[in-house]
Amino acid sequence: MVLIEKQWPKIRCAGDSCVVIEYGDAISLDVNGRVQALRRTLESKKVSGLRELVPTYCSLAVYFDPLAIDFLRFFPLINRLASEAESDFIGEKGRGVIIPVCYSFEFGPDLQNVIHHSGLSEEEVIKRHSSVDYYCYMLGFTPGFSYLGGMDESISTPRLVEPREKIPAGSVGIAGRQTGIYPIDSPGGWQLIGRTPLRMFDATREPPTLTDGGLWIRFRPISPNEYALIEEQVSHGEYTLEMFDKGEVPA
Repeated sequence: MVLIEKQWPKIRCAGDSCVVIEYGDAISLDVNGRVQALRRTLESKKVSGLRELVPTYCSLAVYFDPLAIDFLRFFPLINRLASEAESDFIGEKGRGVIIPVCYSFEFGPDLQNVIHHSGLSEEEVIKRHSSVDYYCYMLGFTPGFSYLGGMDESISTPRLVEPREKIPAGSVGIAGRQTGIYPIDSPGGWQLIGRTPLRMFDATREPPTLTDGGLWIRFRPISPNEYALIEEQVSHGEYTLEMFDKGEVPA
């Protein structure tokens, strides 16, 4: 049921304990920027009875306890905040996390497929994959799996014809024009080109994921020796996650 029908945002009822705020129907930084802005605003409000906020490419699902929240009072707040939410992406900015990746045929059994499909050398594929900053639109599929935007289309490669039954956690892959990191062991059909020694998802950690919607991700190529060193540091809780700043919006 549509609660507010206008150009954007649109607010829809999704049962008796959820409303969905839609900001558009196209994948873009501006649209997702408004989604993330509303999410952060609601998190800062610390509304009693608010259960979960789930961002997607173009919308935010707001789950609440219908016994703890007076919806007739809650809805005007949502409507006002949704209309006021402004995108952070008038220019590129934001916080980012650096993910070390060992690009190799050992950790990336499909690297040769990407080389063949793109017509580029191994060095050039690695350079083009690691020389841009990727924006994380949302998490999904498995806990902590990041949907990233911004990959160089020259290295886009179709998914595997037959998916693997098990892909090791930390594997970095390409599927069409997308790239991503498998945070846990899971089935999958992406072309694997490398692996990170970081634990992208850890249920005992707070927060459990290293990435999140609204963050930027930069891949840093590392050698097999550095992979082993970082893996050892991670296992002993001694690794410090590297962050970076995309910069402020130009005046």
